[in-house]
Amino acid sequence: MVVSFGAYAQGASEQAEVSQKGVTPGATEGAAEAASTGGLPVEDAAIVDAGEALFKDNCAVCHSAGTDVIVGPGLQGVNGRRDQAWLHSWIKNSQALIQSGDAEAVAIYNEYNKQAMPSFNFSDAEITSILTYIEAAAANEAVQTTVGSDVAQAPGENVGQDAIGAVGGYLDIILVVLILVLIVLVVTLLLITSLLKNYLNSNRKLNEYDEQVVNQRFDFSKVYKSKAVRTLVLLIFVVVLLDLTWDSAMGIGIQQGYKPKQPIAFSHKLHAGEHQIDCGYCHSTVYKSKSASIPSANICMNCHSQIQKESPEIQKIYTALETNQPIEWVRIHNLPDLSYFNHSQHTQVGGIECQTCHGPIQEMEVVYQYSPLTMGWCIDCHRETPLNTEGNGYYDKLVEIHEASSKGAFTVSSNGGTECSKCHY
Repeated sequence: MVVSFGAYAQGASEQAEVSQKGVTPGATEGAAEAASTGGLPVEDAAIVDAGEALFKDNCAVCHSAGTDVIVGPGLQGVNGRRDQAWLHSWIKNSQALIQSGDAEAVAIYNEYNKQAMPSFNFSDAEITSILTYIEAAAANEAVQTTVGSDVAQAPGENVGQDAIGAVGGYLDIILVVLILVLIVLVVTLLLITSLLKNYLNSNRKLNEYDEQVVNQRFDFSKVYKSKAVRTLVLLIFVVVLLDLTWDSAMGIGIQQGYKPKQPIAFSHKLHAGEHQIDCGYCHSTVYKSKSASIPSANICMNCHSQIQKESPEIQKIYTALETNQPIEWVRIHNLPDLSYFNHSQHTQVGGIECQTCHGPIQEMEVVYQYSPLTMGWCIDCHRETPLNTEGNGYYDKLVEIHEASSKGAFTVSSNGGTECSKCHY
């Protein structure tokens, strides 16, 4: 490893302990067994899970577990390239190893522009778990490549982000169709009238009265004075008014597409996309708390104490630290106070990816609210998302009862996920 950041190593260690206690038996046995290459002992899946938690919280900001170069090199195969004792020394205190004159350490330090890697207060077991995870990740990637490119559908992936506006959308379509039909009818009648008039004038001998009727000038005043026309215009006006009123009423409190300007121009496309920084590194409580925390300036400085220090936007972070003033980020995603939502329940327990609700965040230069975040949208997701009940005795009886009474999948809704008291209590 060359450059990774870990001001919160202790917190990551605690998270690793939680992972070791709460892992589902057999969940990653195949990956753990595949991770035995490179001389690393693999006792069970918990080691890989603990290593993954530590890696994502401390290393992923600058390293990938594959071959991609972010700030530092990709770590795939690092166990085969480096001696284990050397890796432990490097991860614990890379600067001390460099200052000792170690040839490999100095060469790596110079190769990557002398970017300093912080010291980590990791135990040998924690470092082993990180290295084991790296090998397991490589093994999993190889297996996925062999099996094919079919990817399981993400929970809630088919939940339409515009579901809340479906009714209004249908009304718009109906209104447009009615207007088009009306226009076609009017044009058709005018064409028929013109053809009949030309035919009668050229092929029939008309008496004086008939000729006056056929060739009379069109009186537009009779059109707008007609009861039928006035009724039709009034009907169209009422439909348009109702449509606009419905759209406005259904849009109250919905901020889909909200894209405020932030005090610092932070690019998720650059950080989460190009540099592949894990969401949990900056939003450090997303997997273990009700709320996904807003990153502090200290987290930013884990990287930017070394990188892009002269940037005008980065200087705003320095100013905030020097004046001891927090960065006043503008909140984008807001739920009403009457609703209860727990991030850890969805991300840690449910395994929901950030993109399921927040959209392609790794492609956003400026973050905006991707989903409507309405009650109907949440309920649709709960109705469609199946629960992983394997190996969990809590669900055995519930699944048995569900299968006896229903042919559908055991979803969040099947477990009471659409009851009012789940979110409103």
